[in-house]
Amino acid sequence: MVVNLLQSGKIGLAPMEGVIDALTRDLLTRESGFDWTVTEFVRVVDARLPPRVFYKHCPELTQASVATPSGIPVHLQLLGSSPTALAANARQALALGAVSIDLNFGCPAKLVNRHDGGASLLRQPDRVYQAVKAVSDALEGEIPVTAKIRLGFSNRRLAVACAQATEAGGAAQLVVHARTRDEGYRPPAHWEWIGKIRRHVSIPVVANGDIWTLEDYWKARTLSGCQHVMLGRSALADPWLAPRIRHWQQTGERLPESSWAMRASVLMEYANLQRQQLPDRVVVSLVKQWLAQMRQGSGEANENFQRVKRITELDHLLKNLVVD
Repeated sequence: MVVNLLQSGKIGLAPMEGVIDALTRDLLTRESGFDWTVTEFVRVVDARLPPRVFYKHCPELTQASVATPSGIPVHLQLLGSSPTALAANARQALALGAVSIDLNFGCPAKLVNRHDGGASLLRQPDRVYQAVKAVSDALEGEIPVTAKIRLGFSNRRLAVACAQATEAGGAAQLVVHARTRDEGYRPPAHWEWIGKIRRHVSIPVVANGDIWTLEDYWKARTLSGCQHVMLGRSALADPWLAPRIRHWQQTGERLPESSWAMRASVLMEYANLQRQQLPDRVVVSLVKQWLAQMRQGSGEANENFQRVKRITELDHLLKNLVVD
């Protein structure tokens, strides 16, 4: 029974501000693994944003289907605190072709929180409810509304209440990052708390946080009781993690860990595609940013990062990524 449960789960690609853009989504979904992706958040303050803002964050809106080139759906994420402004921008996104609206109540960034966004709303579950309800009412069921939360702001006291607020507001699915805002990204992730939340709501709950390996995936699924998971930093650290999980789901076979050559090939492709539209100096920074993410759990990636971190010329950097 447990085996069947584990084999049936979907995998989402989490948004990461300034890191996972349309090109990164394309690269990470080329191999079978992910079932859906979410954009970086569109920051909503007090006005309806022009179409160009939505196209910047989600260029897939200009395509016939809002999906990566390999056909994986792309959901648009909004971040804000004004129910009226969120509702107006949700309608704008719908008019532009969005297939789903995700609401961000999980961002831990201090700047975002100081401006009353992201995880700051978790201190008042009613505000979470009002935001979700406003968007849900505005969309009138034409496309789904989903939400992402953490376990709380400084503690977990309101975790269940915030989850229930998203459901009461009309969310069709809830992603829970298994840490509070104050815990940031420090381990451990409290997957068992996601299980507690799941038992108090009836909508699907997706487990997120610290799923770096196949073993982590199994533990997160088991402790949370969730059918679905979402990968963020770990997908950047190892672009083959989701495909490896999918292969295990389908066959029961464990594939070998991703080699450095496999990871480097993604960076090379990323750089070559980015330099078609950006100056080399910017691409150098972006490649180093991704390589820094790959250092998690990979000694070879760390060695390569240390070797190239001071290189400023793109071709020189790429040449040094691969060691004969």
